[in-house]
Amino acid sequence: MPIAPAIYARISQDRGGEGLGVQRQLADCRAEAERRGWPVAVEYVDDDTSAYSGKARPQYRAMLDAIRAGDVDAVVVWHMDRLHRRPIELEEFADTCTRAGVKDVVTLHGEFDLGSGDGLLVARLMAAVAANESDAKSRRTKRKQRELAERGLPSGGGMRPFGFTPDRLHLDDTESAAIRTLASRLLAGEPLVSLVRWLQDSDIQTVTGKEWRTPTVRNLLLSPRIAGLREHQGQVIGMAAWPAIITEEDHARIVGLLTDPARRTNRSARAYLLSGLLRCGKCGSKMVTGRTRERRRYMCRTGPDFGGCGGTMISATVEELVAEAVLYRLDTPELAAAIDGQQRDDESSAALSESIAADAAQLDELAGLYAAKAITGPEWVTARAAIDARIKANRARQASQAGSTALAGHIGNATALRREWPQMNLSRQVPIVRALISHITIHPGTPGARTIDPARVGITWRV
Repeated sequence: MPIAPAIYARISQDRGGEGLGVQRQLADCRAEAERRGWPVAVEYVDDDTSAYSGKARPQYRAMLDAIRAGDVDAVVVWHMDRLHRRPIELEEFADTCTRAGVKDVVTLHGEFDLGSGDGLLVARLMAAVAANESDAKSRRTKRKQRELAERGLPSGGGMRPFGFTPDRLHLDDTESAAIRTLASRLLAGEPLVSLVRWLQDSDIQTVTGKEWRTPTVRNLLLSPRIAGLREHQGQVIGMAAWPAIITEEDHARIVGLLTDPARRTNRSARAYLLSGLLRCGKCGSKMVTGRTRERRRYMCRTGPDFGGCGGTMISATVEELVAEAVLYRLDTPELAAAIDGQQRDDESSAALSESIAADAAQLDELAGLYAAKAITGPEWVTARAAIDARIKANRARQASQAGSTALAGHIGNATALRREWPQMNLSRQVPIVRALISHITIHPGTPGARTIDPARVGITWRV
């Protein structure tokens, strides 16, 4: 009689995260072992893992290692298809059991001696049947998923998407409002890490209840779903049956921003409002930030890494003077006229979105031609390269247009912004400043002066 049997259980999908299918398998296998008078040495469970997909099953591999080591001398499993749905895996399992002298492989539907010809034959037949069933099921599932996608319907399964009710066809009012806020603030220049902090401070929960992370917010905003678009296998194939949370134009601009190769990630927290904007009035070099005697300053520095003259320094209180100039500028008729002219000159975001969508459709058509062998691989690569280049260029133009969004709602409304400014973090202040200012020239000051002479500060406006 075996003295160290093992139980193995597996379920392909555990969408509810409750493990109920596995628990039922374990209970039945324990009862079978008890009926036979076998003491169960260990249980191996692979949850939410398919035996047909070929993906790693850590607990299955651990059981094989235990058999090889002589720590397991029998296996109890609910059904053979819980062990294998691919003949190649059965052969490895049978060879491992034979070499280790393990003959007892018990299921609730029968017992197999894999060391005998008849037992191995039956197991092989069952594995072949299981593989065929899995293949057919996979084809049916893929066909059904495609049909749902073409109709703009959700595929179902898994956790509900953030922003939507469980049926995936209606909006969750609170969460969809949060998505609109995230999109607006991102387009206004706020970094993802700041948006994550806002979500955490607002006590807005993820669908799973886990903490927000930067990749989570990034993926949320990149998802075509929030723009009312239906995606299938990574490609947008049409309009969705659910309502859009943000416009297609805004979503296209977000994609342009977040996929821009020039966009830097993992930035440290910004500590200076005017970093990169100040120029030395003596030599023209960029001024850098630093501290002297615990005071924040901007300075022109010498040396091979900086190339400055070292002749100009100014206290960080210059930020207050520049902020006041920015707030004043927002209320001037000249700025309103400049922005109005800029908006007329820019190609509309809607037109760019249409161009990107047309190119994406052409990529789909190319893929279909290649799949049908109507064009060769080199022809497909050449044609795709040109289309990809157009998409990349248009997304870059959308990203550049997004910069003016930082001023949305503030032009002619500086009084309200002045009240809000002290409470705004740098992540929100900086995009506004940079949208208005090209650079600032700092002229040398008078030695011993305790305050900043406004004449030292020369602002070159962008608009």
